Amino acid sequence: MSSTILSTKKLTASQKELLRGSRITVFDYDAIAIEYLHFEWLSESVHDFYVFTSQNAVKSVLKKNQFSNTAEKRALCVGTKTRHVLESNGFRIIETAQSASDLAKIILKKYKKNSFLFFSGNLRREELPKTLMENNIRYKEIQVYRTTFNTKKFDRSFEGVLFFSPSGVCSYMEKNSLNHGIAFCIGTTTAKEAKKHTDKIIISNIPTVEELLATTIKNYSIND
Repeated sequence: MSSTILSTKKLTASQKELLRGSRITVFDYDAIAIEYLHFEWLSESVHDFYVFTSQNAVKSVLKKNQFSNTAEKRALCVGTKTRHVLESNGFRIIETAQSASDLAKIILKKYKKNSFLFFSGNLRREELPKTLMENNIRYKEIQVYRTTFNTKKFDRSFEGVLFFSPSGVCSYMEKNSLNHGIAFCIGTTTAKEAKKHTDKIIISNIPTVEELLATTIKNYSIND
């Protein structure tokens, strides 16, 4: 029996190739749009560590290209792909976590006396800055990108919907429902948002697109 799913993020040809032979039909679109913002920042400002909770923040900062050749680029980040992009651009990664709340716990436990420069988006969650503020940890936050919803109404239901961020969940749910479909979520933070709309949630073990697709394929092959 074949299944039809929706991805709330455009998939590459190689990612779609993973679904071939699995009797899964996939539709895809971008539920959100990203705008990289102009912002003022001097890389020589004194902070012990940079903090990135998304690849979009990294891309925006790299576009700014304001690091001097001698700047020590030490960072804490969320997600393995964010880490990879940072390392590919000369950053030394001190810590990596799977969610912003997990990163906040690490900072509280190991880096309470340090200072941080946090590059964020307009829809960033409260866990990290709230933890820093409540524990008097020195930090500065700069908003470097903006997320907007690309809302779209679908006149059909899907056996599963793939979500890659909390904002993707919000965008999709503005004009649609999950009905009896499964919410496949890339991580626990995304799943927390999906939980507001359904109890049928499956979370990828590793927060990557490829792993989420593998998790989806495994679910439907088991249920055949």
